[in-house]
Amino acid sequence: MPERLFLIDAMAQIYRAHFAMSRNPLFTTKGENVSAVFGFTNILLNLLRTEKPDRLAVVFDAPERTFRQQIYEEYKATRDKMPDELVAQLPRIDEILEAFNLTKVILPGYEADDLVGTLAKQGAAKGYDVYLVTGDKDYYQLVDDNVFFYNPSKRSRAGEVEVFGPEGVKEIFGVLPDKVIDVLALAGDTSDNVPGVPKIGMKTAVKLVEQYGNMEAALSHWEEVGGKTGENLRDFREQALMSKRLVTIRREAPISVSFDDLILEDWKGEKARKLFVELGFKTLLRHLETEPLTIESQSGGIDYTAVTDEDALKQLIDTLGKSSRFAFDTETTSTDAMNAELVGMSFSVRTGQAWYVPVNYFQFKDMDSVPNDGQPLKKCGPVRDRLLDILRPVLVGGPGKITQNGKYDFLVLKKYGLHCAPLAFDTMLADYLINPGQRGHNIDALALNYLKIKKVPTNELIGTGKGQITMDHVPLTQITHYACEDADVTLRLMEILEQKLEQKGLQDLMETVELPISDVLLQMEANGIKLDVGLLNKMSKELAGDITQLEAECHLIAGTEFNLNSPKQLQHILFEKLNLPTKMSRKTKTGYSTDQDVLEKLAPLDPLPQKLLEYRQLQKLQSTYVEALPALVNKATGRVHTSYNQAVAATGRLSSTDPNLQNIPIRTEMGAEIRRAFIADEGNLLLSADYSQVELRMMAHLSGDKDLIAAFEEGQDIHTATAAKIFRVNPADVSKQQRSASKAVNFGVLFGMREYGLSSRLGISIKQAKEFIEGYFGAYPRVEEFINELLKAAYEDGYVSTILGRRRPLPELKSSNKNVKMQAERMAIATTVQGSAADLIKLAMITLHRDLKREKPPYKMLLQVHDELIFEIPEGEEEQAAKWVGERMESAMDLKVPLVVDAGWGKNWLEAH
Repeated sequence: MPERLFLIDAMAQIYRAHFAMSRNPLFTTKGENVSAVFGFTNILLNLLRTEKPDRLAVVFDAPERTFRQQIYEEYKATRDKMPDELVAQLPRIDEILEAFNLTKVILPGYEADDLVGTLAKQGAAKGYDVYLVTGDKDYYQLVDDNVFFYNPSKRSRAGEVEVFGPEGVKEIFGVLPDKVIDVLALAGDTSDNVPGVPKIGMKTAVKLVEQYGNMEAALSHWEEVGGKTGENLRDFREQALMSKRLVTIRREAPISVSFDDLILEDWKGEKARKLFVELGFKTLLRHLETEPLTIESQSGGIDYTAVTDEDALKQLIDTLGKSSRFAFDTETTSTDAMNAELVGMSFSVRTGQAWYVPVNYFQFKDMDSVPNDGQPLKKCGPVRDRLLDILRPVLVGGPGKITQNGKYDFLVLKKYGLHCAPLAFDTMLADYLINPGQRGHNIDALALNYLKIKKVPTNELIGTGKGQITMDHVPLTQITHYACEDADVTLRLMEILEQKLEQKGLQDLMETVELPISDVLLQMEANGIKLDVGLLNKMSKELAGDITQLEAECHLIAGTEFNLNSPKQLQHILFEKLNLPTKMSRKTKTGYSTDQDVLEKLAPLDPLPQKLLEYRQLQKLQSTYVEALPALVNKATGRVHTSYNQAVAATGRLSSTDPNLQNIPIRTEMGAEIRRAFIADEGNLLLSADYSQVELRMMAHLSGDKDLIAAFEEGQDIHTATAAKIFRVNPADVSKQQRSASKAVNFGVLFGMREYGLSSRLGISIKQAKEFIEGYFGAYPRVEEFINELLKAAYEDGYVSTILGRRRPLPELKSSNKNVKMQAERMAIATTVQGSAADLIKLAMITLHRDLKREKPPYKMLLQVHDELIFEIPEGEEEQAAKWVGERMESAMDLKVPLVVDAGWGKNWLEAH
């Protein structure tokens, strides 16, 4: 079998990594942005681990001018300058390559394409199979029987990387590799600013090359081609020939690298390990282990037992009953708790020992025996119910439960009539409090980070894609080890995380807020809310008509039909046909962006962008809500059961999925109508209880500003009061425009908005915006002092805290990049205020939940959306329920300002709001 040589187009992968993580960048504890370094390293590690190359080179573009600029001065002239935050990371990428003992190839005057082309040609001549690691179509011309295109950014449903040879090029691009240069030259390339022949796109270029054999022949047959295309072939012949020189990858670059230098040496050394620790790449450290660390090797032995008969079950219950707390986990058929069926439960009271109780392998003496290969789960209802009844004393009450995302496990069991309690500790929630900015707190990551254990991955048991099975079909031996490992690891994590919570002063927050709110959310998820599917179906038909009408209007304005969902066609219409200014857009790999920000900037200049915005808005409403919501109705309950995410937002706020309640639109008429589809059950109403201006009140409390506090104490309209102070007029004389401006300032200050942001928000000059902000701080001087003190402490401590002590580390404050640092300052202010408001509503929900259970009024808490709670109440009890709920919400926290709750009710959410 030939040796395999992999050639990595470095900058293509680095840019890909940079943009993939741009929305959620990664910083070291010293504030260094290492997002692109992390992403590129991850790509590199996956390649090294899965492909195990014999030889490998990492190829870079040289910063100097190349021969292509000498041919055409405007070559790549339209490309944006490399972002400063990416430039700063390139030295770190060099360190990664050095730590991995990988060869970097770069040559002044040449692009990476030419170096890859040269190495590919030489490698193939030596008998290697060569793989071009890139997503750039220019490389198609290099592919042959020994040179393959390898695109790590594209994978099949089975997770396999896209790899193909000459026939693959033809299938994707339309021609074989030897014709690629001709097609590229005719069509041109907007990303590289290769002009090509005007008005000839990729499809036409492919057609011409296929018909005439090559570009030169197509140019010579311009008369035969005819029409405007033929004229352009005639008039732009020289430009086409020049374009061909630009797109042709040279394969004779004077490279001095020896192929012996490309032999892959040990890349798992101590140098790489130390660098990963310095950069904070905890999740990548596992790739450097020569052998995966299993729980057996870490423990020196384990005792995992399947409990499949009554005698063993009795012994287990006796052991659990004598414990003060135990680790507990469930295995089910689905990640959706409301649709999941229980497959089994695992327990652990000491590290290294655990038990698994399977539903489909358990055998009661007086019931039909269960075959050794397991019983179909749907036939195991009597076994399951009897098992749960026997386990009830230790699950309902009894010892404290230690879980990993216990809300899920408890919700599964609640469907069978068991309300498990108490929740003594949850490792997911603990890690969330300790590391709120971390991506994900799943048990596999926690096991690796804290225990250096690589758990058995779930897909090893159930597979992936079309061949995936459910847990009830996994053999007993395998599922026993997997389930017991979960309980064992959860117990081990608790021992570490409990200490860390105490060290950081977060134990009280865990016990008084996060663990109790988990039980509240569980009940709300179980309650669900009814949906008017008929109304949504009617809306769907209306929206479909509106969307079709808007599409026709867009075609009319543009003067031609085009695909409104095609960025490429949209670029052509906006920037070529309508000649709208490209300076209001930004360059991407495929041309100029046509995203929402760009369309909003272009809207004042032409009616088409505005129509496109309306079209996209209706399309999103249609697909995300109107069509998607009916599919989420649970068949058993007839209600929608959203899933609340307690460990996602770094501020401490809750989020939700399936459906995402936080994003249901209300600003547009059609968007608000979606809330009308959320309805009360027969004989009931929905009650909405909403904190009034809670974040502004929280700012008044935290800052202690006397005038701001007084405005709330006196029940003034805060925006009018603020406007009166900023513009120095009587409250009665404040205009709508002045109140609107003060409202923007009021909320802008909460999120660290500066004059540039306010200027954009209000459409005013930066000078005016600065005057507004100075006027605000002049009116409320203690607010400015509080913000300055907050930021000073954040710089010193490296984190900010909410009113209940929830911490959010902000390593970005140490960044040398001014924009990154300013963004961190805004996060510091927003987290403190918004996070404190989140603490408040969580306390209110805990109080309401406790009193609902204790006093048993006929009310159900159904939904939480930001500062609003939705209840289902009997008709006729509106006033009483509003008072009962409002009193508890308004007294949830003792602040320097009064808390005010606005209540409303109706047959649906829109009426209630």
